[in-house]
Amino acid sequence: MDNYEYTELLKNLTIKINNITGVVEPKKIEERLAEIAEIENNPDFWSDAKEAAAVQKEKNTIQRKLDKYNSAKSALEDAKELYEMGMEEEDEETVQSCFEDAPKLEELIENMEVEVMLSGPNDSNNAILSIHPGAGGTESQDWAEILLRMYKRWAERRGFAVEVLDYQVGDEAGIKDASILIKGENAYGYLKVENGIHRLVRISPFDSNAKRHTSFTSVMVSPEIDDDIDIVIEDKDIRIDTYRASGAGGQHVNKTESAVRITHIETNIVVQCQNDRSQHKNKATAMKMLKSRLYELQLELKQAELDGVSKSEIGWGHQIRSYVMQPYQQIKDTRSNIAYTNVNAILDGDIDKILEGVLISQSRS
Repeated sequence: MDNYEYTELLKNLTIKINNITGVVEPKKIEERLAEIAEIENNPDFWSDAKEAAAVQKEKNTIQRKLDKYNSAKSALEDAKELYEMGMEEEDEETVQSCFEDAPKLEELIENMEVEVMLSGPNDSNNAILSIHPGAGGTESQDWAEILLRMYKRWAERRGFAVEVLDYQVGDEAGIKDASILIKGENAYGYLKVENGIHRLVRISPFDSNAKRHTSFTSVMVSPEIDDDIDIVIEDKDIRIDTYRASGAGGQHVNKTESAVRITHIETNIVVQCQNDRSQHKNKATAMKMLKSRLYELQLELKQAELDGVSKSEIGWGHQIRSYVMQPYQQIKDTRSNIAYTNVNAILDGDIDKILEGVLISQSRS
């Protein structure tokens, strides 16, 4: 990097931080934090636990956003001052250190740019992620398990907690179905772009003739919603089935029908849970999963109305990404139109750049 390139980088990052300022509105956040401080000082504030929890959640969310914004802005201002000082004093070592720190600075501002895109009503929520292999038997079931591991590894990299809600082992390999709850800041905001069909092309390890196979797996992501969200589900709207849980859990889960599957008749949405030995607890979790899915569908329908999209175009049935292992290695997303060659790293959970690429492309469309 030379002086011209670094100067141009600083100009571009300044434009980005100015745009971010317009979205974050730090003064409004500071005013709201002052209001919350006054509310908390009211002796009656803690008497309503539900309201207090909602206010605390808002406070933590906007405080984190403000802290990240201030950190990014300060880093850019410090970089400018250090560079100007180095140039004025003809201190080549200081200027060179600015060049070396440029990638970290650029990444910091870009991460903040993505953060401000996650301002939807549910973006800060935890995410319920379900994976369903398509037709293709063992090959598709194995592909579904590879994707499940990818999302688990992504969550681990971010320090998020993962709770397995449902896990049905495949007949020979892989999984028939799986649902997990990913708990972390903006988990849904990031993962919502994963809704859709994921296509894999590879030489199948299950084919003795070593032929190339194409497999499809559906990924569905919905926000974990609060209990006070108004989603009414009547008994006549659903069908509840129980079955014996598979996988870990000991003899108990194999002998009792503790697993629960709920089908919403009108939409044909199916959710299932088997993570607990108690059928009652599994039913409660499955109902929460169903409410989250129905809430997500409501939002999709409202947005489609605004966008003039027909109801038939809504849902998780669109292919969003191709993962090609042979004859070459490449992962390409159909929304951002960006191709990636670090296939192994991505399948090991390094998907931040893909997620950010889609979020940025969608914000520009």
